[in-house]
Formats: sequence, C-alpha cells, structure tokens
Amino acid sequence: MLKLHSLAYSRAIRVAWLLENLDTPYEVIGYDRTEAFRAPDALKAVHPLGKSPVIEDDGLTLAESSAILRYVDMTYGGGRHEPEPGTRAYFEHAEWLDYAESTAAGPILAAAMDKAAGKDTAPEDPRMAAQLDTNLDYMADRLADRDFVMGDTLMLADIQMSYLFSLLEMAGRLEDRPVLAAYWQRLQAHPGFKAATEKCGPMSPPSS
Repeated sequence: MLKLHSLAYSRAIRVAWLLENLDTPYEVIGYDRTEAFRAPDALKAVHPLGKSPVIEDDGLTLAESSAILRYVDMTYGGGRHEPEPGTRAYFEHAEWLDYAESTAAGPILAAAMDKAAGKDTAPEDPRMAAQLDTNLDYMADRLADRDFVMGDTLMLADIQMSYLFSLLEMAGRLEDRPVLAAYWQRLQAHPGFKAATEKCGPMSPPSS
C-alpha cells in the first residue's frame, strides 16, 4: 500500500486529495511540527531533504508535490487529472501546475509569513507586495469565467494551487478578491479535499 508521509499544515494534503479522488488505498504517516514550526528530524530518515510530502510506493521514494501528483495520477488514474499529453491544453496545464510552486509561491509565502509575524502589511516588502498583486490579478483573470484552471473539471493544477490559497486566506488576501475567494470555496467544497483534510488535518494553521 502506498505510504504518504504527511507533515502537519503542509502540502501533503494535496497528495491525499488526489488519492481520495482516485479511490486509491493509502496509509498516512503523520508528523507534528516542532516548536519552531519546522519539520522534525524523523522525516530525514524517509528522504534526505526531510520535507513533506514524501510517498513510498512499490520501492519508490518520491518527494516534491508536482512529481508526486503526476506519478499518482498516471499510476493509479491513467492521467485523468491532466489534459491529453501533447496537446496545447496539456502544456497550458503544465504551466499552471509549475506556476504554483515557482512564480506564485514567493510573494504568497511572504504574505503569509508576515501576517503570522503580526505585521500590519502582508507582505511588508513593497516589491513583494507588488509581485503579489500582479499574481493575484493574473489568477483572477484566469478564473473569472471558469470554475477551475482548465475549465469545468478539477485538474492537478487546481490541487497544486490549493495550498497557496490556504495561505492567501490565512494572510487575509482573499477578502477583496471575490473571484479568488469563490474559487477557494469551490476547492474546499470538493469531496476529495474534505476527505483529505479529515485524514491529514488543515492545510494551514488558523489565522490569529
């Protein structure tokens, strides 16, 4: 059975969500964060980077959310959460899947961290704040006339984006963004998301 090493308040819920969607049996091995809100050293016994998520499946140990999502979807779902390989839609989807943990992640993480630190403005750095606004506009334009990133159907990119939206909510950055707030509500209402959070806990700590 596939094993999912899940750190509290982490990206691991993305993987659990996909596994729930595919009705794939899996075992959750949970880890609490340290007092400094870091991963415990025990995760280094699973993967040298000591990060989460990590999966173990049939002799394979795999880290990084995007790689894990692609592996699980192809192995257990026949690739049903991505467009047909080689099509324009496939590469457009790949852009959004990678965007979540590259261009978008920096300013969103900065906003969440500054909010958690009690700063009045999140993010505090004006350059990072400008980057965040640019990214929020970009996502809002994409989602203005569709339920999910690629249209009416939930894809890997949506599952990947979910963690960032949990941070945006924590940072209070969805309150004046109705299109993005509605998208986040749709993600949270998905049965797979609900099942994953029941097993692994919430994606992010509650707002202070």
